[in-house]
Amino acid sequence: MTPDLHDRLTGWRRHLHAHPEPSLHEQATSAFVQQRLAELGIPFTAGIGGYGVVATLTRGRGGGAVGLRADMDALRITETTGLDYASTNPGVMHACGHDGHTVSLLGAAALLADDTDWSGTIQLVFQPAEEGHGGARAMIADGLFERFPMSRIFGFHNWPGIEAGTVVVHDGIVMAAGGRVTLTIDGHAGHAGMPHLTRDSVVVAGHLIVALQSIVARNVDPLDTAVLTLGTIEGGAVANQVAGRVVIRGTLRCHRPEVRETIVAAIERISAGVASTFGVTIGVEITPPLFPVKNTPAEAGLARLAAQSARLPLLNDVAPSMAGEDFSFYLQQKPGAFVWIGNGELRDGAELHGPKYDFNDAILPAAASWMAEVAKTALKSNEP
Repeated sequence: MTPDLHDRLTGWRRHLHAHPEPSLHEQATSAFVQQRLAELGIPFTAGIGGYGVVATLTRGRGGGAVGLRADMDALRITETTGLDYASTNPGVMHACGHDGHTVSLLGAAALLADDTDWSGTIQLVFQPAEEGHGGARAMIADGLFERFPMSRIFGFHNWPGIEAGTVVVHDGIVMAAGGRVTLTIDGHAGHAGMPHLTRDSVVVAGHLIVALQSIVARNVDPLDTAVLTLGTIEGGAVANQVAGRVVIRGTLRCHRPEVRETIVAAIERISAGVASTFGVTIGVEITPPLFPVKNTPAEAGLARLAAQSARLPLLNDVAPSMAGEDFSFYLQQKPGAFVWIGNGELRDGAELHGPKYDFNDAILPAAASWMAEVAKTALKSNEP
């Protein structure tokens, strides 16, 4: 990659970082992507599954078709980096690096458009609403694979704590299956000075939270991997009233469906028991799970070859993560691989979803080059 292109990509990335948009609201981000594609002379279709954009590059007559994907949405987190290009949208920031993913795919588009050493079709998928809002499912439902045929699909996520520019390729599972958990406790509100006339949902919430934390420790095989995190609790209106309703929300993550079934059954059993003990009702809602991100063998091999072709450091022995990614929905329908690319040193507060996080612009050449190379490598593998 030339220094000039790297500088352009850095400017684009910092613009997106300063103007983040949360899931389902990526209108300006989508427009920015469309403008850059138009400048590069690459045809595209907008409005796929919401604010999604798919650009298509075609060269020659052979090679088949392959897909590359990047996500575009930000998170509802308040940024504390103090950067010159920090978020100008209060309470929203690119705390997961989707600004860098988007620009890396634009960089790959620029590299591929100027490269004559490939033949086939490359679909560039710019996806909205990855952060728990079903962006991948929406694009698939809107005919992504029918309207923009591809035999394989590839993507990446930046990874703090891995040396900058290093490509990590897993055999099999990369990231966990996730699901949202909502627990609604309905008791009986009343005067704080007369608690005997109430059913205190706050007290019930305390017992429920403690009991639920026993599930992974005492119901899941220690050789399996699972996480049950309760992230928010909402209840009560005034200090001198016993609350009638408390809502607890969290996330369930694991690698195997059998483990998920065990945990769901335990959540339901414990909730029913706590409800009976305290004379309240507890509603349990657990969303259908994401699938785990699981690389297919041939495509993991292509991902490695692409890293080698791009002369990037390669790691094969990094443990999978309990974070989730809706790239998994693509992998339920197409073979593919999802890799990590090191973002560099992991600093306190600057981890993924941290308020001090920032995508490392120094890895833009590595990320864009790997995406371009994996598309070329996959197309060449289709040649007779």
